[in-house]
Formats: sequence, structure tokens, C-alpha cells
Amino acid sequence: MWPTGPRGFTSRTDASHWCPVSSPSHPTRVVLLAGPSGSGKSSLAARTGLPVLRLDDFYKDGDDPTLPLVPESTDIDWDSPLSWDADAAVAAVAELCRTGRTTVPVYSIATSARVDTEALDIERTPLFLAEGIFAADIVARCQELGVLADALCLRGRPSTTFRRRLLRDLREGRKSLPFLLRRGWRLMRAERAIVGRQTALGTYPCGKAEALGRIAAAAAGRCVRPRRAPSDGTAAAGSPVGGR
Repeated sequence: MWPTGPRGFTSRTDASHWCPVSSPSHPTRVVLLAGPSGSGKSSLAARTGLPVLRLDDFYKDGDDPTLPLVPESTDIDWDSPLSWDADAAVAAVAELCRTGRTTVPVYSIATSARVDTEALDIERTPLFLAEGIFAADIVARCQELGVLADALCLRGRPSTTFRRRLLRDLREGRKSLPFLLRRGWRLMRAERAIVGRQTALGTYPCGKAEALGRIAAAAAGRCVRPRRAPSDGTAAAGSPVGGR
């Protein structure tokens, strides 16, 4: 029989790959969900029914002088981790794991600004998701803190990701059409390298079905030992980072 987690999850993962993830000092753990912009992180996180910390809300404001630019362009490079406040994101993850609550920013991508703050209370939930394009960049720090249950990178067809990302960004009025097309084309060409970089940072690359299975295993109080990543050219490092 397949092991079943909370809220109806069913995992087909072989139990021989499981290991305990409980920690007496941290009753709550986090699953980091990374992947290229448009890969389906938010929709998958919503399907799990678990509390979700939106890591994209930790972007820097558009007038921050430390924001990087796209090479040979005047566009802000929102796909660089330098456009994101990793320290604040890690602090929020740690506080949620320690106390079950924290205060998080509310970020408007359309205006490139933090417009509010809100309380996030996960109560006594033993597992939550932290999803965003820079989730892979905090894998090592979450491991050091002893709060990491799993780290995943959603991957799919670059053309599908491009189409999904563009439709979402146009629907939400995130940026101008010329900016979205320039950025979308750049990210589509770089998508395999983006997945490779996030994998090198410690995430496990997989599709949505396998991701749900691994999250179910973590929700059941177990972790899945990563299998060997496929040698299909997706593990190249030193490449552009995924976009929001």
C-alpha cells in the first residue's frame, strides 16, 4: 500500500529511500520549492493544502541602489539573487519553524515595491512550503539551521514554461509587454541552465507528480533520499538564475 500523508496525499516513493526528519529543537520543518518562473510552483503549493511562505515577497524595492542590471541593458535583473533579500527570507523560515508565526512583507511585482506587511500563522502544522525562484539559494542555510525536510526544483518543457509565464504576467499586469517578451525569451533559452544551477545548490529536479509524492513523504514525518540527477545537460552551473 502506498503511504498516505495529510489532506489526501498519496506517495508512490519506495519506502527504502526514506529517512527520519524529526527534530526535537524544531517541531516544524520546511520544504523548499524552487524552479524557473512559470514552472508551476505556486499552483502546486496550493494543491498540497499546506501553509505556504511566498519567498518572492522578499524582493528588494525597485529604488534599491543595490539592484543589479541585465548585462548591456537598462533593465533591472529581477532574475538575479542580488535582487532578493535572502537574509530576511531565512529569518522568516527560521521563525516559522521555531514559533509557528512570523511577519512577512506583501510585495507588488507590478510596482516593484513592498506595499504592506501581514502576519503568517501556521499554528502547530509540522510542515510548510516556502516557494519561490530563489528557494534553492537558501537550501544550505536551512540545512545548517536543521529545519529542512526537502528541497525540490520543478522542471518541464521550456516552451511550456515560457507560455505559462507570459500569460500569467500579462493577466496580472506585472510589467510592460516589451519587458516581458525580452525577459521571457532570455529565460526560455536559459531554462536548462537555470534548473542545473538550482540542482547544484541542493534541490532535487522533478515533475509535479513526483514533487507531490516527496512532499507527502515529508508531511508523514519522513524524507526521501535524492536519487542521482539525470545526466541530460541540466546540471550546468554558473548560469542565469530563474525569474519570478
